[in-house]
Amino acid sequence: MSSLDHPAVAKVTAALAEAGRRTAAEGVRVLPAEVRTAAHAAEALGVPVGAIANSLVFRARTAAGEEVALLALTSGAHRADPVRLAELAGFAEAGKADADFVREHTGQPIGGVAPVGHPRRLVTLVDTALRAYDEVWAAAGHPKSVFPTTFDELVALTGGTPGALAAGGEDGQP
Repeated sequence: MSSLDHPAVAKVTAALAEAGRRTAAEGVRVLPAEVRTAAHAAEALGVPVGAIANSLVFRARTAAGEEVALLALTSGAHRADPVRLAELAGFAEAGKADADFVREHTGQPIGGVAPVGHPRRLVTLVDTALRAYDEVWAAAGHPKSVFPTTFDELVALTGGTPGALAAGGEDGQP
């Protein structure tokens, strides 16, 4: 089975098409090797690392103690700050999620988590550093698959909240 035939990639492609994002759906690409880091993806695509929209899932906790998944779409040019993420999303705290938590909430593996195609909508933050690029690339449900999009499209697709997600001192700009 090629990555385009992978069930998670098919869900992402369908979600993009249903949202009217035909260019993104038709632009899903399978890379020759897994690209589990922004640097590897940027190298494979020939784009700046900042144009990679890392999909990072965090295990967050509400003030009432409920555990939820938080998706941060972060520029590959910097690291997301979990404290900042929690503040922007209105959670008491946020920390990295393990592979089982990620798959449970997204249906996708770490390194291939797409902004869409999950079992249910996730609370999502979209890094404003991605605005600096006319085109950004996001994972398409498998570590070898990606699709082209834009900052505005990511916000619209996910219902996400834009914000500066970088750790202290990093501006995420190219």
